[in-house]
Amino acid sequence: MYLQQALVHIDHMPQQTFDEIIKKYVEMNIAHPFREGNGRSTRIWLDLLLKQEIKQVVDWNLIDKADYLSAMERSPINDLEIKFLIFHALTDRIEDCALYMKGIDVRYYYEGYTEYTIDEV
Repeated sequence: MYLQQALVHIDHMPQQTFDEIIKKYVEMNIAHPFREGNGRSTRIWLDLLLKQEIKQVVDWNLIDKADYLSAMERSPINDLEIKFLIFHALTDRIEDCALYMKGIDVRYYYEGYTEYTIDEV
């Protein structure tokens, strides 16, 4: 019922710094705008924001699944944990296709999908 208003609010949130981007990411996660694939979609969206604004992306292979899910669950109340995990996994390898594709694998792994990986394609 409030999705449209939430998305307008998120769209107008600042996104110039790492902290602003993570706050925006947490808000998008709360909005949960997709029927399927929210986590995967918002992690891709996060990488695009980070790449565009601060010329870095997340090396998702460096973030443990349980730690990430736990931090995201608590992020609406306190985003320090998710900021810590993401900050320590940032890289400036923004044009590294292998890193990006491996990150796709991890995005699926976080949500329990492990049948296929990029290495098998």
